[in-house]
Amino acid sequence: MGSIVINPETGQKYTFCQSLPPQHRQTICGWEETSAALDNHHAAPGAESLERLISDRCTRGKKRRKPTRGRHHSGGARRITMAFDSLTSKAVLLYQEWLQQADPRTEDWPLMSSLFPQTVIIISYIYFVTTLGPRLMENHKPFDLKKAMIAYNFSIVAFSLYLIYEFLMSGWANGYSYRCDVVDYSTNPLAVRMAWTCWLYYFSKFIEMLDTIFFVLRKKTSQVTFLHVFHHSIMPFTWWFGIKFSAGGMGTFHALLNCCVHVVMYSYYAMCAMGPAYQKYLWWKKYMTTIQLVQFVMVTVHIGQYVFIKDCPYKFPVFLYIVGLYGLIFLVLFLNFWYHAYTKGKRLPKGVPNSKALQNGNNGPHANGVHHANRVAKGATNGILNVKTKVVANVYHGNGFYHRNGVHKREG
Repeated sequence: MGSIVINPETGQKYTFCQSLPPQHRQTICGWEETSAALDNHHAAPGAESLERLISDRCTRGKKRRKPTRGRHHSGGARRITMAFDSLTSKAVLLYQEWLQQADPRTEDWPLMSSLFPQTVIIISYIYFVTTLGPRLMENHKPFDLKKAMIAYNFSIVAFSLYLIYEFLMSGWANGYSYRCDVVDYSTNPLAVRMAWTCWLYYFSKFIEMLDTIFFVLRKKTSQVTFLHVFHHSIMPFTWWFGIKFSAGGMGTFHALLNCCVHVVMYSYYAMCAMGPAYQKYLWWKKYMTTIQLVQFVMVTVHIGQYVFIKDCPYKFPVFLYIVGLYGLIFLVLFLNFWYHAYTKGKRLPKGVPNSKALQNGNNGPHANGVHHANRVAKGATNGILNVKTKVVANVYHGNGFYHRNGVHKREG
């Protein structure tokens, strides 16, 4: 308040509070000066313009200081918007920086230019199998897809055999040590062959979405569970990043094993779809669960090596952790099934004639659309017939089906 104000025309000096009009002194300075000596400056030439200038500034200051609820609300929303925009910008910048480290060999391959194409496919798949498909089939009879499913299952078997050969020839039987095998990012023909094999495996995940689509078209929507749809959605999504950044190396071992399991699994499905005449050739069905368990144990152990190997220069170890976590989760799920189905004895006792699912004349719907009558599986596409006792045994299938207490159910 001790600031000096100079009248530009008279050169007379005043304190800031003295220079204010009387009506503003109380508001600005906290006191009101009534002394005539302090008011003499108002009579000086130019005082009117000075007073008007100070008055205008005080008025504008009051308007700026006056808070309103709407302005506070707008300011809070603005800050939230700015924070969100900043976070989004940082995420985009981080993604762009990460893309600069992508494998240039795969950049121009189908579906690899960006996440958008596969995201559209995955979202469309989820929408169809959970909403659109069941709605369209609501007043429609189930489709008879027996021949289509036989062709589909054998096609997956043939494709899986080809992938096994390619995985072996491009690394796993041709130079890989089964320990710290890093990705070869060079244009060496063998390295490019491995990368292309990885892309073929990635593409096969889209083909396997037909598993769920067949369920919907055959009106077996009870089999379209969350875990089933999640599995078929997350596999291609995560593998896109694998192809983009890490197409090869020790992270592909689980893909090789998965192809081996698919040969056994889809062969079984195809033969089941061919009808009861081929049931006698499915004596190996009881080993299905064991094969699955061995697969996940091998995946977990192999990937787990990375934690204990010193100085393993794997460029993107995050993919190894994802594979290891995935294998560990499914290992736990399968062990849980094995425990409840076999160790605790919750399997169907042989020779029990009154099982509801197998009673004579009780043709309740089988999970794959085929009915059991007289305790004989009639043309079960995914069903299991115990030839000796003509009852359904407990077994877990690779696509998440299992028989428990005579009823074909869905597990995850």
